[in-house]
Amino acid sequence: MDLKQLRVEREKWMTWKNIAPLREVIDNLEVVDAKVSFGDVVKIEADMDDVKLLADAKALMPWRKGPFEIGSTYIDTEWQSNIKYNLLRPHFNLKNKRVADIGCNNAYYMFRMLEDKPAKLVGFDPSPLYKSQFDFINHFVKSDIVYELLGVEHIEFYEEKFDTIFCLGVLYHRSDPVAMLKQLYKGLDKKGEVILDTFYIDGEEEMALCPESSYSKIPNIYFVPTILALKNWCLRAGFISFNVLETSVTESNEQRKTEWIEGQSLADFLDSEDSTKTVEGYPAPQRVYVRLIKDKK
Repeated sequence: MDLKQLRVEREKWMTWKNIAPLREVIDNLEVVDAKVSFGDVVKIEADMDDVKLLADAKALMPWRKGPFEIGSTYIDTEWQSNIKYNLLRPHFNLKNKRVADIGCNNAYYMFRMLEDKPAKLVGFDPSPLYKSQFDFINHFVKSDIVYELLGVEHIEFYEEKFDTIFCLGVLYHRSDPVAMLKQLYKGLDKKGEVILDTFYIDGEEEMALCPESSYSKIPNIYFVPTILALKNWCLRAGFISFNVLETSVTESNEQRKTEWIEGQSLADFLDSEDSTKTVEGYPAPQRVYVRLIKDKK
């Protein structure tokens, strides 16, 4: 696969009529010296025009992952992504490692990962909007994070292999999950690891829920496995180790509607009379976080 040519083609996406105005916003940002901190909120302190900054940030809506604070502008994102990050944080050490984040959105997680001092951070996400949000934040952060307008299907052809790949909230969007897991496997260097997060259903059997048309109003959810079925998928993909790190239930303090998004959020996706079920009548979203090891040798 010719990734160089693909990059040239995808760079043209940034000129789409709905994206071009966002690029103008970024091109016209003030050049300032900023103090950046990476706690639960990625916080940027600088002397700037707060009225203009608020308008610029609003132009880049909807903001899904965060939160961020730039000057007096607090971007209260739909997802309080710090909850997931803090849940996973005890389970990894990225110092001097080559790290990829698949489906990285606006790179909130990778900004947080900078504190580990990895050798390289590469985000994969074929979204011109999220790439624009990243460029907006990174204008002030000035990190060396590489943002690729590529998907998980390209990682096995990438110019280098990774020590750690994060794949959070992507697997259930793929119609062939085992094929995707194989792509992750091929993207790893020897002894590499994947930190994976996906929906699961309760059960002791090797089975998966196959939603008829949508799950929590999301149309492109194909399979929601039991943990045992997920383990079998991962082993079939070639991984030699499957270790459950954490499980969690998505709650309204983690995902909710704010003024920084458009449309609906978690409360609209669940049964109004029984929050343990989706509006379709399926079990409400639960997440399992696992570490997959490629090879111990």
